[in-house]
Formats: sequence, structure tokens, C-alpha cells
Amino acid sequence: MRYLPRIASLSLVLSLQLACDDPSRLTQPAQEFSDGSASGGSSGSGRLLRKIQVNDACDGPSFNAAIGPGACSRRSGLLFDRFIALLAAEQTVGAWNFNPDEHDVKLGSTLLATNRGGEVHSFTRVQAFGGGLVDVLNQLSGNPTPAPECLSLAPQDFLPPDATSRTEVGGPGTERFQCCIHPWMRSTITVRGD
Repeated sequence: MRYLPRIASLSLVLSLQLACDDPSRLTQPAQEFSDGSASGGSSGSGRLLRKIQVNDACDGPSFNAAIGPGACSRRSGLLFDRFIALLAAEQTVGAWNFNPDEHDVKLGSTLLATNRGGEVHSFTRVQAFGGGLVDVLNQLSGNPTPAPECLSLAPQDFLPPDATSRTEVGGPGTERFQCCIHPWMRSTITVRGD
């Protein structure tokens, strides 16, 4: 799987970065970005489609220098060291999110999760929220125990930039989705049976 070496190297890089991090860099709030297009539509086949935007604001040059070439496809954004400092201070980085993070859908709906960021993410259904694949990000985000579903991902479970995944919702109740790389990225879906 071509993303796992990057994820493993991210863990080492983040460990080294934390050892050298300067807390005085925490002078700006996290950047929030979303195109706000969380509206639904119809697929033409009678199935309801609900859009989820998978967002990040990585700075390509600094993330690629820290993690490796191809880690972030964006030209500019939040610098890697700032990302680490914010995560260490707040256990989250606001621009890394699922939009919406809560959604009500009808039974039979399909979720369309589109990666609008520059990093690889996952949109993984989990029984309960937990950590992901990168131990350092788990620790910094306060999610030390990985969600079991994150430990058995296949290559097609990763969502590269600009890619879209389709997920059918199950029966009525609550479904939870998280990114298995950035475990604070979460969405709770309430499925109505009406």
C-alpha cells in the first residue's frame, strides 16, 4: 500500500518535530475553511445523495519537506510546524474537518465524501470514535486507542485529493465516520427510518 510508508514516516517526523517545537509559535488561530456545499441532491435513481466535504489546509512545501514528496498537493496553507503546534495545544486543527460534522439523512441515502484538501484522508465508518493509524497524531489529539476499523483498511479505503467515495447508510440509528489518519476529523450521521 503506497500510503503506509508515508504514514509511518509521518509518525517519526512528528516525534522529532515535537521534540524541537517552540510553543511561542501559537500566535494565530487555526484556519477554518469550507466551501459550505453540504447540501444534498438526488442521483436520478431515486436515492438521496448527501455530500460530505473532507477538508484540510496543508501547506505543500512545508508538509512535503517534513513528511516526504507528495504528502500535500496544495501550493500554500498552514505550515507543518504550525499544524503540529496547534494540534499539541488544542488536540485538533480546525481546518482539518468533515463538513458537515453532523447530518440527518433518510434511510437509503448515499454519502458522497469528497476530499477537498491536499492530503490523503479516509472516510471510515467506525463503531466508536477512536485513534487512527499514526500514533503521534493519536497522542496529540487525545485519541490513544485506535478505532479497530482503522487498523484493517485496504488501499481503496484511502481518499486522495479530489477523490470521492460513496457509502450507503445502514438502518435507522447513528453512524460514525472518521479519518483514520487525522482522528479528530469526524462526522455523526443520524439515519431516519421515515
